[in-house]
Amino acid sequence: MKNFKTTRIIFLSLMLLAYCTTKAQFTLSGQLRTRTEVRNGLGNLVLKGSKPAVFTSQRTRLNFGYKWDRLTFGVAVQDVRVWGQDASSISNADGNRLMLHEGWADLTLFNSADTTIKAKGIDLMSLKVGRQELIYDDVRLIGNLDWLQQARRHDMALLKTVHKGWQIDIGYAFNQNTDAFGYTGTGYVPSNVPAYVKNSLGTLVPTPAGMLPMATAGNAANNSSKTGAPVFMNPPTTNGGNQDYKSFASLYISKKIKQTKFSALFFNDNFGKYKLDSAGSDATGYVYGRRFVAASAADPFNYKGMNQRYTYGLMLNQTIGNASGFGKIAFQGAFYAQSGKNRDGVKMKDAYHYALSATYQKGKISITPGYEFLSGNDATTATDEKFDPLYGTPHRHWGFMDYFYVGTGSPAGGLKNPYFKVKYTGTALTAGVDFHLFSIDKSMKKADGSFIGKDLGNELDFLLNYNMNKFTNIELGYSIMNATGSMAIAKGQATTDAAAANYRRTGNWFYAMIRFSPDFFYTKPVAIKQ
Repeated sequence: MKNFKTTRIIFLSLMLLAYCTTKAQFTLSGQLRTRTEVRNGLGNLVLKGSKPAVFTSQRTRLNFGYKWDRLTFGVAVQDVRVWGQDASSISNADGNRLMLHEGWADLTLFNSADTTIKAKGIDLMSLKVGRQELIYDDVRLIGNLDWLQQARRHDMALLKTVHKGWQIDIGYAFNQNTDAFGYTGTGYVPSNVPAYVKNSLGTLVPTPAGMLPMATAGNAANNSSKTGAPVFMNPPTTNGGNQDYKSFASLYISKKIKQTKFSALFFNDNFGKYKLDSAGSDATGYVYGRRFVAASAADPFNYKGMNQRYTYGLMLNQTIGNASGFGKIAFQGAFYAQSGKNRDGVKMKDAYHYALSATYQKGKISITPGYEFLSGNDATTATDEKFDPLYGTPHRHWGFMDYFYVGTGSPAGGLKNPYFKVKYTGTALTAGVDFHLFSIDKSMKKADGSFIGKDLGNELDFLLNYNMNKFTNIELGYSIMNATGSMAIAKGQATTDAAAANYRRTGNWFYAMIRFSPDFFYTKPVAIKQ
């Protein structure tokens, strides 16, 4: 009800704004200001041995002004945040909340088409700073996660260059939790930490600052345990479900030559190092956890250290023919690998992902057979061989029911996914049917040490999309999952056949979505009589 009222107020305000624009002087302006600081004694002296604090803060402001003969009215809406203060993507458990999804400024440095810019030599170059979406190729590894209502964005700077058909983007992000006075060092606690946790005696206590608590099975309902797993406010996921990277640097290069496009991606995301620690006493109980920020200046651990992960690879898209003649065939091939260390400092080895597909289109009908592979962990090795598909949009690739690489996690054994898709694309109506087969790459063990079967099941997705008018779109979807007995164990829901047997093997899902995308300043084109 509260959201409905808010929406109604916004709508009425916009209507009033449109009316007033024609009757009085109206102004609308904005400001975005980022400031990177290195603090080592600002405002107060800091203790000897303290490390400088480094962070970037951002102010995003919208100024509304209204002036009538006898009335002047102004409103300034402002949002101030520190880069990395919020998770890069929030889950459904967070609910709906007001937030700044994007706030950025894009400064043009070179533009060969603009004679007022004296700098020459590059067709187009600009620097985009602030909170922004990052989208590359088919959003396989880097995407805005638009399907999720909360979507995804990054606090970062992006240098964009276009020259002689080449696109070169260089990105950088550095996250911190706060810019509070007295905060020293550059340690970074991953977001998604619960405010309270049960200590070793079962007493609910505030989570110690700078620490990610641990409990048996990572369950907040259990007491804190030295040998437990991290307790998150929302379940941790792959694919950036929690913003736990401390920084990243990225390079994206693409070039299109006639009907061929290739692209290359290099992505280095870094995760803060931690040590196992505890807070409390025998009498009051202990909270055990991973410490990312020093509790005192006497702590010698190197919290500014990072576990560095590297993802790199190529994608090739080739199209031949056209849809009106014999038909058009679009080929896609991609290969990516990962190395370095994962979030926990475990060495990554032989982690890779590849995808192959071919789409044949004749008129309004297209068919697409394809195959996806994401490597998984071998139960007998100590290295991490599981490919993490970074910060993309998995909903688009591995089944609409989101069993893999989303908020519900993914099998440690990786994923194999052959699929077949049929699609009709009309002027206003689009309809499609997708069929997926799922299995794991590497064998996974049950609690008794035996292996599960690799076949996980299949999924059937139906989709209907209709553009009612310029600003209104309706979408209907229905999906069916037919899982095997291995699915529950592979997804971590059960560890034994007996426990897995408690889960239904068939799932289905329906949704109806209506999308309004009005342009409030849109004016219908008027034909000019000659």
